[in-house]
Amino acid sequence: MTINDRYLAHGPRVGIRHFTAADREEFTALARQSAELHRPWLFPPAEDAAYDAYLHRLQEPEREGFLICDLADGRIAGYLTVNNIVYGAFCCGAIGYGAFAHAAGRGLMSEGLRLVLHHAFGQMGLHRLEVNVQPANERSIALVKRAGFRLEGFSPDFLFVDGAWRDHERWAITAEMAAGEGV
Repeated sequence: MTINDRYLAHGPRVGIRHFTAADREEFTALARQSAELHRPWLFPPAEDAAYDAYLHRLQEPEREGFLICDLADGRIAGYLTVNNIVYGAFCCGAIGYGAFAHAAGRGLMSEGLRLVLHHAFGQMGLHRLEVNVQPANERSIALVKRAGFRLEGFSPDFLFVDGAWRDHERWAITAEMAAGEGV
């Protein structure tokens, strides 16, 4: 199997591919090991049943999930999902993502995000992607800024996270903006 057979797209250091049932053990182990990094921002599936339910939801037509894998060793470095996909005049989706602790701070998520943007604006035919980030999540905001997203607004009590309704900043990028960023 070549690198082009394994990944939907790849850059110099990472490749992106879809989630599979075979990824359950590695993904859940990495989620447990990365809990301190993720809290209080996100809660990826850390147990088998939760992963299976997550994988099932990713099969819905309004969702698409990507694993971001380190090409050096094939390990999962992080993940990104495109949710609430709407076509027609809207052609938009909302993304969520997370890095795993062993890959954090190495630029792998930046490279993976750019690959997913290229895929979403190309093969998926989307025009716009949005991300909602809690204002204190500086790493996440830095990631979307590096990718060329623009801040579009503030949504009080937007998402129920970690037991409470949390404020979020709304960031977005269009296909035209991404093309200007070289995506």
